[in-house]
Amino acid sequence: MHDAAILAYFADDTTRTYQLVQWLPVLELLQEQHPVAVVARDPAAAELLAAHTSLPVELAVSFPELTELYAAVDPKVVLYCNNSMLNFQSLLHGRALHVHINHGESDKQSMASNNAKAYDRVFVAGEAAVQRHVAGLLELDTSRLVRTGRPQLDLRLEPLLEPTDRRTVLYAPTWEGDAEYNDYTSVDTIGPDVVRAILAVPDVRLVYKPHPKVVTSTTPGVRDGHRAILALLDEAVRREPDAGHVAILLGDILAVMPDCDAMVTDVSSVGLDWLYLRTERPIFITDRHHDAERLRQEVPVSRCADVLDDVDVPALTELLTARLAHDEHHLARVAMRHHYFDDLAVGDSTVRFLDAVAELVARRDALLGESAPGAAITA
Repeated sequence: MHDAAILAYFADDTTRTYQLVQWLPVLELLQEQHPVAVVARDPAAAELLAAHTSLPVELAVSFPELTELYAAVDPKVVLYCNNSMLNFQSLLHGRALHVHINHGESDKQSMASNNAKAYDRVFVAGEAAVQRHVAGLLELDTSRLVRTGRPQLDLRLEPLLEPTDRRTVLYAPTWEGDAEYNDYTSVDTIGPDVVRAILAVPDVRLVYKPHPKVVTSTTPGVRDGHRAILALLDEAVRREPDAGHVAILLGDILAVMPDCDAMVTDVSSVGLDWLYLRTERPIFITDRHHDAERLRQEVPVSRCADVLDDVDVPALTELLTARLAHDEHHLARVAMRHHYFDDLAVGDSTVRFLDAVAELVARRDALLGESAPGAAITA
């Protein structure tokens, strides 16, 4: 059993470990200030997470095991990267401050959930996230919202793409979500046509980097769309073996973006990551719901992008070619980046995050006092 002032709690299986994996390098930086450990509830997920980090990973499958772990460790702050139903077993522990850090910043409806009220603090990226919570939730105590930016975007990752003289266009669709209201994927609607249009751009390299759950999806339309895209890519590689067209199904998309010149994506955190990191490069946002006004109101980044609700392949090829030559939305993206991420430069989010966690560690100690008696969680 490891002593840890801070626990990163993860209750789901391996299909969602990507949500915490992206945080692990940031948590390793946090470890330099406060002891950090990961708590997993699923054995396979614990094994996978342990392979990605030097942090200790504790396994507590049952609720009694969790209560025993918390009683022994007596954590000061517990971090949550999602809203798993099993989070509530951890939230019962009353001697720690509980903080939702999420696993991205996006305009999906699921990003502003009533679950936010269960946590002592909710770390958000900036003004857009604050407005999203205020608009979507009743009786929210906004003092719980702490603007920390997006620390993962400060990381410098090893590139996943080979150098090229070609213009590189990234197609990075999201998955279908777990309910219709949260379904923003383009894979099953216009995905293959998007790929055909990109491949027709002169002197282009196509990079296909889908959400991890697209790769494992059992939803027929998404599964078939993904396979069709891979088939188109294979054909393009056979036709132009030196072009460098590639599908990247594993690895961090943040290691792909720096070497791309434009991106087509859906409503997801990927679009905002691009806005933060590649503000100077064009972005295209898909709209599977064919509701331009709703998209404009609910997804502000769409106001500084070209929106695709269906695909006329020749027209999209022409538009992509034109944007690569002349990007008319650049200044609008600069302003929109401020809306989502305040005035943060690369590196600032990490400082905000580390400072915010340190403040909560100190606050927890002040609230309890050094000699506060232990207290176990109960069901």
